[in-house]
Amino acid sequence: MVDFIRTYADQTHHGKEEDILFRELKKREISPEHDKIMKELIDEHILGRKTTGELVDANKKFAQGDQDAIKRIIEKIEFLVDFYPKHIEKEDKHFFIPIMHYSKKKEQDALLPEGQAFDRKMIHRKYNAMIIEYEKEREISSEKQKSDWIDYI
Repeated sequence: MVDFIRTYADQTHHGKEEDILFRELKKREISPEHDKIMKELIDEHILGRKTTGELVDANKKFAQGDQDAIKRIIEKIEFLVDFYPKHIEKEDKHFFIPIMHYSKKKEQDALLPEGQAFDRKMIHRKYNAMIIEYEKEREISSEKQKSDWIDYI
C-alpha cells in the first residue's frame, strides 16, 4: 500500500500535477476559485506524504515490538482511506475539467509528451532512490546522488 501511494499516487500522479500542470497554470491568470483549489490540492499532496511517512514510521515501531504502534497504523490507514477518495473527487470534478478552458487543445496536446516522459522516468527514479538509500544505510560512498542517465531517458 505504501509503495503504491508513494510511487504511483504521489511521485507519478501528483508529480505530473505539480511539475507540469500546476507549473503551466501558474503562468496563466486563473480564477481565484481555481487558484484556491490548486493550493488546496498542493497542501493535500503534502498531507498525503506526511501521513504516509507517519504510517511507515508506525510500522517500523510495530516491527520493533511497540504494540501500541498498531493503533497509529490503523489510524493512518483509516485516514488515507477517507482522504484519497475526497481528494480524487476534488481533482476530477472540481478542478481538472473546469481548468481545461484556460488552455487551447493544441497547448494541452503539447503537454502530453512531457507527461509521457515523466512516466517513463518514474521507474528509473524509484530504483535509483532505492540504491541511494541502500548506499546511505551502509555508508557506501557514491560519486553521484543522481545519475545523468535518468535525465537522458
